[in-house]
Amino acid sequence: MNRVFVCSCFGVTEAQVKQHAENGACTPRQIASACKAGTDCGSCVRRIQAILGRGAYPRRDLADQGRPVLSEHAEATELGEAA
Repeated sequence: MNRVFVCSCFGVTEAQVKQHAENGACTPRQIASACKAGTDCGSCVRRIQAILGRGAYPRRDLADQGRPVLSEHAEATELGEAA
């Protein structure tokens, strides 16, 4: 298996960053909360930004619009319920 590391400090791969993005993380800070990538030396933050900015993650579009990105919260908002 070919692993492309994004964060050498914590051994986080590009596939892991993409998985966290698919699960709702749409900013480098949210990726950091999920797996620590970007919290040590910081050299991977630009790479994380590039991965997140590719448009492959629909929640990123919601975040750019200032809308909620977590699925439970987004669904409740769409239904008019208070979350």
